[in-house]
Amino acid sequence: MTARVLVVDDVEANVKLLQARLMAEYFEVLTASNGPDALQKCQAGLCDIVLLDVMMPGMDGYEVCHRIKSDPRTAHLPVVIITALDQPEDKLQGLEAGADDFLTKPTHDLSLITRVKSLSRLKMVTDELHMRISTGKQFGLDTTVADVKDPKDGREGKILVVDDQASSYEKVVKTLSREHSVSVITKPQEAVFRAADEEYDLVIISLDIEGFDALRMCSQLRSVDRTRSLPLLLIAGEGAEASLIRGIDIGVNDYIQRPVDPCELLARARTQVRRKRLNDRLRSSAQQTIEMAVKDPLTGLNNRRYFDSHMQTLFENAQSGKQPISLVVLDIDHFKLVNDTYGHQAGDDVLRVFSERICKNVRSKDLACRFGGEEFVVAMPDTDHDLAFVVADRMRREVAEHPFVVDDGAQQISVTVSAGVSCITGKDDSIADLIKRADTALYQAKNLGRNQVVSNAA
Repeated sequence: MTARVLVVDDVEANVKLLQARLMAEYFEVLTASNGPDALQKCQAGLCDIVLLDVMMPGMDGYEVCHRIKSDPRTAHLPVVIITALDQPEDKLQGLEAGADDFLTKPTHDLSLITRVKSLSRLKMVTDELHMRISTGKQFGLDTTVADVKDPKDGREGKILVVDDQASSYEKVVKTLSREHSVSVITKPQEAVFRAADEEYDLVIISLDIEGFDALRMCSQLRSVDRTRSLPLLLIAGEGAEASLIRGIDIGVNDYIQRPVDPCELLARARTQVRRKRLNDRLRSSAQQTIEMAVKDPLTGLNNRRYFDSHMQTLFENAQSGKQPISLVVLDIDHFKLVNDTYGHQAGDDVLRVFSERICKNVRSKDLACRFGGEEFVVAMPDTDHDLAFVVADRMRREVAEHPFVVDDGAQQISVTVSAGVSCITGKDDSIADLIKRADTALYQAKNLGRNQVVSNAA
């Protein structure tokens, strides 16, 4: 794992020391000697992580951090405050400015490298989510991400503590309970199941659980889908450097060493909870972007783009397995008259209800899509022509025999639908042929008086 690290310090000796340590771990290092220069490099997208000294002339590190986190272009950049000040309030001031982590001078190699590695991983995940959202916007999908600043600022989280020593976890619970809801589990074998079953914001794991490999638990948590992105924080005693390095490589997000400083524990927990909430919002937005790209927003059915990409797979599977695949194209009769008579809101209600009725009559492996307007298509793998005709006619009859309740129940509209059915005919057949034959059958159904199904097997 590598990343571009921006070291910001006005003392050249400090810069060279950090630069040597980071380059030894194969990180790419950029430098800045003042706040404005650092902000310019961040805004230009030249770095992935910022290591920021506090005591600088003109614009101190707290102000630089605040500006980085306030700018939408740079708000997602991880920032580590490096300070010679070792009072708890100094660390908290950095976190309040938006810093993701803090280190105290002289920086310990373990603290420096493990935290840069952890933040590099965080940045990669965040960048991927931002990229997915950005791609959706390029396709004209308006997906809005919630504000970067969490309204609870990392408080009121749900935290699971895994520790079998009461003298240890009682102090942790007492500290964290000031801001969070905390649960303790003393049987580590049950921790993975507990974490997967409930929605936690952070899991804190003791490395000193008797007779148990805590790192294996971390590996298991990273292997389970439901807990793969769940923040993990280790509590370690002296001499655990090798285990902490292994833990970071496995995917642990952070650690704290004994004796545990209450203010530092609160600050690190708050940071992890805040990060999780941000990434949850980003994931939700990215998922929304994906759904918007392939879903029709009015009916919830898949759209033409999705049909074009997935129909090819269904078609190839049918041909390679010499299995039938049928296509049904449906069109609501005189839909323009519905809009003109009852209004577009009622027309939208008809489309939504019609989509629900399609879904009721098809299987989960069938591909139901809205092509646009009042036209819909259903692809039915492993379905021959006769069965597809029966399903299409069943949908036609349900539409004709049950009026559509629209306008919040204020009125009912009688609607009919016409449908065309086609089926794959041989190895030389194509998707275009299948669609063309179904369309031709649909037009025949319209010309024959509507409210009927016509087949076109070949």
